[in-house]
Amino acid sequence: MIRSPLLDGTAHGFLGRRGGVSHGVCAGLNVGTGSGDEPGAVEENRRRAVDAVLPGSTLVTIYQVHSPTCVVAEPWAFAERPQADALVTDRPGLLLGILTADCAPVLFADHEAGVLGAAHAGWKGALGGVTDATVEMMERLGARREHIAAAIGPCIARASYEVDDSFARRFEEADSANERFFTAGRPGHHLFDLEGYVAARLAAAGIGRVDALGLDTYAEESRFFSFRRATHRGEPDYGRQISLIGLAP
Repeated sequence: MIRSPLLDGTAHGFLGRRGGVSHGVCAGLNVGTGSGDEPGAVEENRRRAVDAVLPGSTLVTIYQVHSPTCVVAEPWAFAERPQADALVTDRPGLLLGILTADCAPVLFADHEAGVLGAAHAGWKGALGGVTDATVEMMERLGARREHIAAAIGPCIARASYEVDDSFARRFEEADSANERFFTAGRPGHHLFDLEGYVAARLAAAGIGRVDALGLDTYAEESRFFSFRRATHRGEPDYGRQISLIGLAP
């Protein structure tokens, strides 16, 4: 269980692959129903994750599509979860869950207002403004952005994230200052700092307290699942880890 001191006082955790019952390429605490893992194992892993963070709570997830969309969480049935990439709540007993396998999970808390958020920030969602949308939706529930703390969990690090020229241009065309999140790699390629970019977006949105945990999903195989690592190895599948935050009943 990985926690951020900025979120102390709120039940939360960034979970990796340790402590689960899955086997094979998804060995560990795989919570991804989209994987080819045994459904019973995924269900047990999800149960263990909930019990580790906020026992007795209701896990609420979304159908993640790499969008900037944020929704207010409801205890919807799993099959009816909306397409979105962030969710917020002010309701005790709901445990917000975000699945990742290299993208950046971001957990938010306004302790004074009792409003929480969770976002899935892959490069596309991050560039599109998923963290900004989360902050705005939290404000609708009574949060104040200057009171919000945010923590960026395990994600692919700059040293592991090679991208091509067209990828870098997309960010630089959005804002020339984004050049600072890229360093030169082999010809025609760059290394992208996803965590740094997400942290900068949070700061620009007025979030004064941001904790970037600096954990590389690609490099730390024993701790985390990684889509890119699995792809580079030609593996047929990959697991997903979960990041959770909720208000105690």
